[in-house]
Amino acid sequence: MNTARNIVLAALTLSATLAAHGSSDKRITASQLPAPVLAIAQNETKGAIIKGYATEVENGARVYEVETVVAGHTRDLQIASDGTLNEIEEEVQFDSLSEPVRTSLMAKAKGARIVKVESLTKGGKLVAYEAATVRGTRHGEVQTGPSGETLSHEE
Repeated sequence: MNTARNIVLAALTLSATLAAHGSSDKRITASQLPAPVLAIAQNETKGAIIKGYATEVENGARVYEVETVVAGHTRDLQIASDGTLNEIEEEVQFDSLSEPVRTSLMAKAKGARIVKVESLTKGGKLVAYEAATVRGTRHGEVQTGPSGETLSHEE
C-alpha cells in the first residue's frame, strides 16, 4: 500500500515539476526565425521537406531547430541565434555502419531493438552515432563514438 502511494506521489511531483518548467521545445514558424538562422536554414535545406521549426534554451543560449526529410531520411539542424550551425543529426541505415559501430551500439542497447540510428555532426566533424531503442514499451537512446569507441561524455 505504501509503495503504491509513494509511486503516485512521485508521479505527481514529477508532473508538477515538468508543468512548472514547461516544455523545453517551443514550436515556431519560419517567419519567427532570426535572419541569420533563416539564412543558414535556407542554405542547408535545399531539396529537403521541412517538417517544422522549434526553439529552446540550451546551456543558457537560445538555439533553433529545423526538422527536415531528405531523400526519405531525417536530417535535423540545430542553429545558434547568430547563425552558427551547431549540430546536424542525420538518419543513417544501420547496415551502412562499420562493424565496430554496429557492435558497440548493439552492446549498449543491451537486447533492446534498435529502431533508428543518426549520425551526430558538430562543427563539421562526425562526433557520434546515436541509436533509438525500444524494449517492450520502454524507449531509450544509446551513443557510441565515430569508430565504435565509448564516448567520454554524451553528445
